[in-house]
Amino acid sequence: MALKLYNTQSRKLEDFKPIKENEVSIYVCGPTVYDLLHVGNFRGPVFFNMVRNWLTHIGYKVTYATNFTDVDDKIIQRANERGMESTALAHQYIEEYKKDYAALGLKPADMSPNVTDAMDEIIKMVQMLIDNKKAYTAGGDVLFSIPSYPEYGKLSGRKPDDMLAGARVDIDEKKHNPPDFALWKAAKPGEPSWKSQWGPGRPGWHIECSAMIQKHLGPQIDIHGGGTDLIFPHHENEIAQSEGCSGKNFVKYWLHWSMLNFGGQKMSKSVGNIISLREFIKLYNAELYKWLMLSVHYRTTCDFSDEAIHRSISGLARIYSALRVAESYDTASVTADTAFVKLTDEAWQKITEAMNDDFGTPLVFAAVFEVVRAFNTQVKLGMKASPAIQGKALAFAQFVQKVSALTALFTQPANDYLNALDDMLLKDLKISREDVDAVVAERLNVRAAKDYKKSDELRDKLLAMGISVMDTPAGSFWEVAK
Repeated sequence: MALKLYNTQSRKLEDFKPIKENEVSIYVCGPTVYDLLHVGNFRGPVFFNMVRNWLTHIGYKVTYATNFTDVDDKIIQRANERGMESTALAHQYIEEYKKDYAALGLKPADMSPNVTDAMDEIIKMVQMLIDNKKAYTAGGDVLFSIPSYPEYGKLSGRKPDDMLAGARVDIDEKKHNPPDFALWKAAKPGEPSWKSQWGPGRPGWHIECSAMIQKHLGPQIDIHGGGTDLIFPHHENEIAQSEGCSGKNFVKYWLHWSMLNFGGQKMSKSVGNIISLREFIKLYNAELYKWLMLSVHYRTTCDFSDEAIHRSISGLARIYSALRVAESYDTASVTADTAFVKLTDEAWQKITEAMNDDFGTPLVFAAVFEVVRAFNTQVKLGMKASPAIQGKALAFAQFVQKVSALTALFTQPANDYLNALDDMLLKDLKISREDVDAVVAERLNVRAAKDYKKSDELRDKLLAMGISVMDTPAGSFWEVAK
């Protein structure tokens, strides 16, 4: 099955065929850096890391770019509040973003340009739009003329006439038409500015991405990504500017990921449910965040409720628990079990079909769970090592490694991750590991004395504490029930 993508512009699945054979160019709108980034800001990086990995896996040479917006009203306001230069504030939070990105275990983009490094290209593009009769000067401002671009609205479906009463249209007497938007803004006191032929000023938001794409990837790209909140006006305006300069189709495939909901409510400052990724990782862990993002389809709203988090903990624990069993066996001197490899090959085929159908990650996860169930049926914790058992363990671990290379999940040693997960859950239960160990040790002693009635009572006590205990030929093991 060939790769199919849902193109926001056509509103349908399309066969993927890049502009240049065997090469793919991707640009994803990056963050505006004035604070630590919240959990919603990283859905795109997690998703597109997987997209890039998959395209590479199926044989494409991928060039992946994502930017930093380091000049913006919010940056200027925050810098003024703190009594510092806006460039220094932006640089500080670019570095913080990179720390969070690295904590997720994602591959860096091939290029991550800053707006302030593309100022010459921005000014040239604005001048070209003026020369092409797509823009006009108004005092020290330069504005894009929407009537000059008849295809305006082809991405969002919004038409200029329908926008006149819209809340997002600024009423400005300098504009020839109310929906026209700023390409260049005249300098204001207390703001950073750059020299231009129209006087000192700074770029409008939309022109920045157009210019950086032109500079680093050229006038046409294969895939442009962003959140659904960017479809209008940002991406709509990018199209108008870029095609107004080049006269060529700007983007072949538009991919937009959906938003996050917290317990049925959209994340917002007014509701007070915004949480930074760094806070989330401290409360939980990076693996859990990536699982939450990828276990639902990218075009589906991602539920960030407590219930969704606990479901994700349970799902992750199931896979890591099976991986811990596999990792408990020495597989250095064995070959992978042929029958189990056949099973994992069949699962990988399902994963391939799911990924080629617009990155259908829920079906990817379903295929992984099928392999986990098969492994848990055939290999159990504490089983005596044999070439057959070790071969299954090797085949299972190799399969999980393939999934990990695609998703950036399952990157931790299984035993370490499960212990950390238990510590996190024990903290919520207000129970110490020492308390659990004491009850488990007492139960081991009464089992050794064949006092099975007392053993059952202690098992019930552990269950009441939220602890599951497993008896194996190699001893008893416990974990927090998930």
